[in-house]
Amino acid sequence: MRELGFLIVSFLLLGALQINSVDGGGFAGDYSKLSGIIIPGFASTQLRAWSILDCPYSPLDFNPLDSVWLDTTKLLSAVNCWLKCMLLDPYNQTDHPECKSRPDSGLSAITELDPGYITGPLSSVWKEWVKWCIEFGIEANAIIAVPYDWRLSPSMLEERDLYFHKLKLTFETALKLHGGPSLVFAHSLGNNVFRYFLEWLKLEIAPRKYMQWLDEHIHAYFAVGAPLLGATETVKATLSGNTFGLPVSEGTARLMFNSFGSSLWMMPFSKYCTSNHIHWKHFFEGRKKRHQICHCDEMEFKLNYSGWPTNIINIEIPSPQDISQPQVDLSSMECRLPTPLSFSAREISDGTFFKAIEDYDPDSKRLLYQLEELYHNDPVLNPLTPWDRPPLKNIFCIYGVDSKTEVGYYFAPSGKPYPDNWIMTDVIYEIEGTLISRSGNLVDGNPGFASGDETVPYHSLSWCKTWLGSKVNITRAPQSQHDGSDVQMELNVEHHHDADIVPNMTRAPRVKYITYYEDSESIPGKRTAVWEVDKANHRNIVRSPVLMRELWLEMWHDIHPDGKSKFVRKDKRGPLRNEDCYWDYGKARCAWPEHCEYRYVFGDVHLGQSCRLRNSSADQLLRYL
Repeated sequence: MRELGFLIVSFLLLGALQINSVDGGGFAGDYSKLSGIIIPGFASTQLRAWSILDCPYSPLDFNPLDSVWLDTTKLLSAVNCWLKCMLLDPYNQTDHPECKSRPDSGLSAITELDPGYITGPLSSVWKEWVKWCIEFGIEANAIIAVPYDWRLSPSMLEERDLYFHKLKLTFETALKLHGGPSLVFAHSLGNNVFRYFLEWLKLEIAPRKYMQWLDEHIHAYFAVGAPLLGATETVKATLSGNTFGLPVSEGTARLMFNSFGSSLWMMPFSKYCTSNHIHWKHFFEGRKKRHQICHCDEMEFKLNYSGWPTNIINIEIPSPQDISQPQVDLSSMECRLPTPLSFSAREISDGTFFKAIEDYDPDSKRLLYQLEELYHNDPVLNPLTPWDRPPLKNIFCIYGVDSKTEVGYYFAPSGKPYPDNWIMTDVIYEIEGTLISRSGNLVDGNPGFASGDETVPYHSLSWCKTWLGSKVNITRAPQSQHDGSDVQMELNVEHHHDADIVPNMTRAPRVKYITYYEDSESIPGKRTAVWEVDKANHRNIVRSPVLMRELWLEMWHDIHPDGKSKFVRKDKRGPLRNEDCYWDYGKARCAWPEHCEYRYVFGDVHLGQSCRLRNSSADQLLRYL
């Protein structure tokens, strides 16, 4: 593996080659001038204690720099103390009086959240990604993590931690250190953070220099699993709690989640409703004096469900009883049935849903306050509005499809006190173009031609298809290594704005594909691509070897001076690492003999381990240009 990395780096650095970007803009430099900046997703940054907390009835206390998220040992032994270090005040987003936590820094903050022999692999997020970069010769200071406190709303990230100021300095430092622009890798909520940063940047840079700054500092943006129109699971976590697999009750998880200002950042919203952007000279001056007015297109009221597959929430509201007369004979009152109500994505994001349950749920007032103060009145951007294509040179939107994904819920009063006062009675899933309930019944609605990635619905993930132009090239290829016999292509496919693109392509049974939608013509000097990865899980996609292979090839193609095609070729995929070579028992040799050979090394325990890349395999990369 080291030999391959050395050959690739040597080949690219030979003669101090000048990079000539395929988009025509170009930037001068060599392979070593690139940097990769990683923006992690929700709950994907290690939080550490920043105070001393004595935990009674437990031998484990919290001391400065102790891990809080995610330390399963302390969570199991001292859950009440752990909660104090996690909770925030729902109104002013301050820490608990007895404990405060702050995000860790560096790559260690995002690789393994709970290091350990057993817990490490289970809590690994970006570790495989970093390992892949190391194997291919990326320098240590070229991969930069920008962790953040994922409990905070976007405005509070800047107000408390100056996060976006620091992020701007990170890009500028990377440019000075390496001499070239950066590649941005954002996952899940990290895409929302990056979107807010691009809008915030307009307040810090003169308008004439804004585009110049972006061109100089950002070469490509890889949006992985981006909830561009929100995620329905956020509503479930708000009403009944989401434990994230932790050994806590759903009620405890709900208390914790609803204390975070970020709990509403991924709420589902309508693609037909936008708001005016307020740009002020000073970030926090007069933030309470103006309100961003929401405007909804007529399509919002012509179509059902705000364009989503179905209503997000169907809830039974307890019928109000006449309590104005103190001498009511309760025995004579009729048994009143709950009132069923349904709410679309727009009615959730504009607060209509929370106002409807305000008299029955104490969390509603807090959530309404957060919605108005932290989102609708945000001085930079109302994040609960659709995102237009960022003005960047190269954008790659990547997400998983065709997994069973929750798109709607039925809730009813549970009869228990808060925070367990709601019970989820049914769930609506989307799966490969159909809607089905938890009980197995088909549900009427507007499903897309595909389903989401188990966490974010397809309707939200695929919004970036609207960033493509009127002519799109579509390629479908197997995820595994292939010789090109199962690759399908459609060139110059007509695409209408706000409409999905459904490729007219076949599928072989039990084969997982990647479908590439590529456009390099609509906007001069800019490229847009959408990659749909079959059966890729939302959380695990960042450690998928298939995705890392495609990212590496795309990056290698972009910086190579002899690249002639707009995007890396898809007609064939051979082994790139020793791990990609395996033993073909049918032919009694290593598979892919033009790439792999049998080469025993002491310690190999089976034939597949002895199949390794040939020394000349770096030359095979030339075919991808």
